[in-house]
Amino acid sequence: MKKRNIAEAGVRPALFDRVFKPRTITLANGHTVRQPVSRAPFIAVIVIAVVLISARMTGFDFKIIMERGSQLGYILGRIFHPNWSYFRGLWNPEDAANTSKLMGALLDTIKMSIIGSMIGATLALPVAVLASTNINKSKGVVWFLRIVLMIIRTLPTLIIAKFASLIFGLGTYAGTVAIIIFTFGIIAKMMYESIETIDMGAFEATESFGANKFQSFWSACMPQILPTYLSYCLYSLEMNIRAAAILGYVGAGGLGILINEVIGWRDYESLGAILLALFVVVFIIENTSETLRKKLS
Repeated sequence: MKKRNIAEAGVRPALFDRVFKPRTITLANGHTVRQPVSRAPFIAVIVIAVVLISARMTGFDFKIIMERGSQLGYILGRIFHPNWSYFRGLWNPEDAANTSKLMGALLDTIKMSIIGSMIGATLALPVAVLASTNINKSKGVVWFLRIVLMIIRTLPTLIIAKFASLIFGLGTYAGTVAIIIFTFGIIAKMMYESIETIDMGAFEATESFGANKFQSFWSACMPQILPTYLSYCLYSLEMNIRAAAILGYVGAGGLGILINEVIGWRDYESLGAILLALFVVVFIIENTSETLRKKLS
């Protein structure tokens, strides 16, 4: 039995096929086939039109990119020739001042990230449990906590750091508070979603033997979510190292202050040295955390 075409089958063709009628081709054996019109050119035209309209509405000028593209190459060229005096101080006392300045800011960034990640992750776990519908049956509490977490995740880290610097003053303390809040929002969100996917059989069995919710969760659910929780903590630490490097722009301490300073002086060679030090730290932390995550999984 021959397959009926779309019209014979009673299926309404797509709008595109109704506007641009497919061509009917007669084969050598007398059979006819319908060849639809290619949609690729129309999609390309629509995409180009949307880009041009968006550029027009936002004042984006492609000519400026072409004209100022050489400046990008000039700046990158200076960045990729870093000021090695920031590292020579490790063995040359004459450059000790620059090295001490860089290492101090780098250590501040690392300390902010580690402390903020640890505190934020610790606070996130009980909130994630309370925000899980399979553990907490109070819909009011669940939705209240989820709305709070949504608000926290909506705020960019720089905005949180700005408010923290206004409240607690300039310095690493404000940066640490910002990282705590950011880590808390991210891990709590990911954890309550993970908790809702675990096997609740052991939890319910433990409760049936008279254990309270905390005891049941700790003995039945915690072993299931612990590897995931630790993996999220390590992932957050990676993100926070990068985030902490720019918090100095709003007065939250760390490498951001040093980066802002050298950019203000157009000292791109020093910027290259700072970014190189940051890259080495991020590379070490990422590879270490990746190894730990593989062992956890």
